[in-house]
This record gives sequence, structure tokens and C-alpha cells, in this order.
Amino acid sequence: MTEKRMVGKQAPRFEMDAVLPNKEFGKVSLEENMKNDKWTVLFFYPMDFTFVCPTEITSMSDRFDEFEDLDAEVIGVSTDTIHTHKAWINTSRDDNGLGDLEYSLAADTNHAIAREYGVLIEDEGVALRGLFIISQKAN
Repeated sequence: MTEKRMVGKQAPRFEMDAVLPNKEFGKVSLEENMKNDKWTVLFFYPMDFTFVCPTEITSMSDRFDEFEDLDAEVIGVSTDTIHTHKAWINTSRDDNGLGDLEYSLAADTNHAIAREYGVLIEDEGVALRGLFIISQKAN
């Protein structure tokens, strides 16, 4: 993993496959959020179906209205596939799943975005936890 400072630098652009809030497959894009004059709250987590991750992911969904009030799009990312994401969303919270989410979960299956943002554990192919708040203005 390469250590690099991200603060004050232009955020790496991305477009990823994702499971959208309506549970359909689609795309998420930093460029699209910026065109729509939206902040982007991009967070990485290690893997689906782990016992620690659901609490932070579901908490962000439970407070989604607050992000929306701030003109912010939330995107969760791991190196798992969109199919694994969808299975986790379709699993109830009582069974350590996510249940319905108000934002998209993106799949960085080739690890390019996690690498660009400096959160990839290369030898494991898994992202560390990382949170990036990206301005809607191009740097």
C-alpha cells in the first residue's frame, strides 16, 4: 500500500458498478455527482458479510436524510462484487445483513479505486476502512 496524502488534492475520478438504493444494478460516478452539484461521501469497508461493518453502513443509511439535506451523495465501496452486495442488502439486519439501504454500494472488483484512494491491502485484495468527503467543485 502506498502512503499518500489526499487532503487538498484532486480526488481520483471513478465510475463503478453498484447496487442502487432500489436494489437494481447500475453505475455510480464522481463526475456525475459533480455535474449534479453534489458533495460525495465515499467510504470504503473491508468485506461484505462481516460482523463489524454492518453497524456503520446501516447507521449512515439511517441518517441519509441528513446527507441529502447537505446535497451529499453517499457511496459505500468494497472489493466484493455487486452480486455479493445485493445478497447482503437482501439479508435482514436481524441476520447480520444490511436490509434496505438509502444509498449505493459500489463494487471495486479490480481494486483500482481502492488503490487510487490509498486504502487497498494489496496482498489481500481488500480495502481498509476509509472515508473521503469530496467537494462538488473540481479542484
